Amino acid sequence: MTERVFIIGPGHVGRGLFRAFRASGVNVIGLHGKRPSGVATSTGHIPPEAAKANVVIVCVRDTQLDETIEEVIGAANDGRIARDSVILHTSAIAEPAGLGALSEAGFPGGTFHPLVPFSDPEVAAEMLRKGWIGIDGDNAAKNASRRLAGHVGARVLEIPPGKKPAYHAAAVISSNFPVVLASVAGHLLHDIGISEASAYQAVESLMSGALANMKQTLPDDALTGPIMRGDAETVGKHLRAVQGHGAASEVYRALSAAAVEIARVRGVDDKKLLAVSGLLRSRR
Repeated sequence: MTERVFIIGPGHVGRGLFRAFRASGVNVIGLHGKRPSGVATSTGHIPPEAAKANVVIVCVRDTQLDETIEEVIGAANDGRIARDSVILHTSAIAEPAGLGALSEAGFPGGTFHPLVPFSDPEVAAEMLRKGWIGIDGDNAAKNASRRLAGHVGARVLEIPPGKKPAYHAAAVISSNFPVVLASVAGHLLHDIGISEASAYQAVESLMSGALANMKQTLPDDALTGPIMRGDAETVGKHLRAVQGHGAASEVYRALSAAAVEIARVRGVDDKKLLAVSGLLRSRR
């Protein structure tokens, strides 16, 4: 099947997909927005040319999704969207009620959520290549999502029914929290007198090395450091050092507690880990 895609929503995700699909040879009918934006190919009501598409992708904020799906239902009812077209949306967590009504009317629906940070639509095609797309929905919708992912060189991750909140939480942990950790670590280095530029460059180098290690093995097997050695003395020194340094203390305690669980599975001496856990619970 040849995909003909119409995208609703000219924000970062919509523009990113628009560029990525066109770069990979997918026939993109248009990029639609409610208001003139300088990037949308049509504005206002969904135009009649949307009927040329066999896949409509809604790329709007979660708070606008239900309203936009209602507009899609209206366009489907009066022929501006062709019968049997697949309706996808890019929200990682929303379950728009209108998709059920569309499905009953013969328009398969589901999720097409790019697991990439679309902060810059200009590089979307490169980021999607070898990236992942979270999908769910009707079988026809999932099949269309798989084909579209294949066009841009991405792989698919099928979201189990009812598990989107956990899926989204995992996405936030893996995408947002490394940035938070880099900021916390950089601030800690800067607080003790290291220049800001050097601090963040050193943090980036360490994080890049850790990610490179994970390409060779599972994360649990790639973990190194004092907790993997059961080194309570070093952990105690760290805890005393990070006191009074903003979020660093709480971040260190929380992630060290998670590291203890990994170390326990890896077979680190339980007595050593109990000593580490005691230090992490202590507020003295």
